[in-house]
Amino acid sequence: MGSLQRHVGTKYWIACFRDGTGKRVQRSTKTVVRKTAIKMLASWEDLSAKRATEGQARRVVSDLHEAIHGKPLQFHTLASYSDKWLAIKKKDCKPASLAAYAGAVKSFLAHVGEAGTQSIAYITKEHVNAWHDASRDKATWRTADSKLKCIRVLFSDAWRDGLLAEGGNPAAKVEVFGKRKNTASSRRGLTDVEIKAVYAVANGSWRGMLLLGLYTGQRLMDCATLRWSNVDLIKNEITLVSAKTERAISVPIAAPLRTYLETLPAGDNPTAPIHPDVYALGTGPGGVARLSTQFHEILVSAGLVTPRPPKDVSTGKGRDGARTKTEISFHSLRRNATSALKSAGVSAEVAMDIIGHDSEEVSKIYTKISDEAKVSAIGKLKDFTL
Repeated sequence: MGSLQRHVGTKYWIACFRDGTGKRVQRSTKTVVRKTAIKMLASWEDLSAKRATEGQARRVVSDLHEAIHGKPLQFHTLASYSDKWLAIKKKDCKPASLAAYAGAVKSFLAHVGEAGTQSIAYITKEHVNAWHDASRDKATWRTADSKLKCIRVLFSDAWRDGLLAEGGNPAAKVEVFGKRKNTASSRRGLTDVEIKAVYAVANGSWRGMLLLGLYTGQRLMDCATLRWSNVDLIKNEITLVSAKTERAISVPIAAPLRTYLETLPAGDNPTAPIHPDVYALGTGPGGVARLSTQFHEILVSAGLVTPRPPKDVSTGKGRDGARTKTEISFHSLRRNATSALKSAGVSAEVAMDIIGHDSEEVSKIYTKISDEAKVSAIGKLKDFTL
C-alpha cells in the first residue's frame, strides 16, 4: 500500500510505492494539493501493478496533466509528428527541398519500424546512427549525410516544440561521414571516351541534357527544368537560380551547346521548357529519381555501367538490399565541367562562379567575376559533338 509524505525542505507531496519489480520508490508529485497527490499515487501504483502498456501510460499521464493544468497532455509518435512536420514544410519549402525531407523521413521511419509508432521522445542516438550507417550501405556517404541533415532539422523542430527529453536532439549527436577520417568519394567524372560513348547513344532531349551538364556544370534538376526564358541567344548566356542553393547563376553558352539549342523549336512561349519531356518527368512524382534512372539506362546502353536489378513486380515492392554503387552519374558531368575549366587554365574563382560552387575563401575577398572572363573560359572547352 502506497503512502504520501512531506520531506523537510520541500512543499510538495512525495508518493511512496513499490514499482513493478517490487522495489520501493519515492517520487515527487510536484503538487501541494493532497487530493491531486493521492490521485497521482493511485495512478502510479496502478501502472506498476498492471505493467501498463505505453498507450495506457500515455492516457494516465495525460489525464493527470489535464487534472493539474486544465488541458490534456499532447503526445506525438515519430510517425504522427513527421506527418505534421512535413505538412508545415510543404508550405515553406521549395519542391526539391520538400522531396528531400520527405524521402529522408520515409527512409528513417522504414528503418526504425515499430519505434516509429511510439513517442518521438523515445528515439535515441542509436536509432539515428544505425539508420545513418544503413543509408550509406545502400547508397553513398554523401547521400547518407544529406538524409541525416534532414532528420536533424526534424528533431530540432521537435525539440523546439518541447517533445524531446532532456537529452535533446538525437540526430545532432550523430557525426556526418564527411567529417570522419579516411572518407573518400567513389564518384568521378567521365573520361573523354566515355563522354563520346554516351553522346553516341543518347537520343533527343537526353543528348541536350548531356551538353547542358557538360558545358554549364549545373545539377540534374536545374538542367531538366530550364525554360526558354533562361536562354538569351543574343547575349549568349544561360541564367538560372539553383534549386539547391538558391544562387543566381549566369553561364556563357559554349559553341557546341549553342549549335544544339539553335536546332530546337523554341516557339513563342518564353515559359515553355527547353525539353518538355524531361521537364514533365522531373517535375512529376519522384522526379529526380526518375531522371537519374533514365540517365543510368543511357550509361548502360553505352556499356559504362551494369543494369540495376528489376523491381519485384510480384509484390509491387522496390529493389531489396543495397543499391549497386556506380562511379558515374549525371552529377559526374558537374565534375567534368569543373575539371575541364581548370585544365584549360581557368582560375579557380572563375570556374567556381560558372559552376555555382560556394567558397568561403572567395566570399571573404568578395571576388567579382567579369563576364569577359567567363566567356573566355567557356571558349576554351573542347567540342565533344565532333
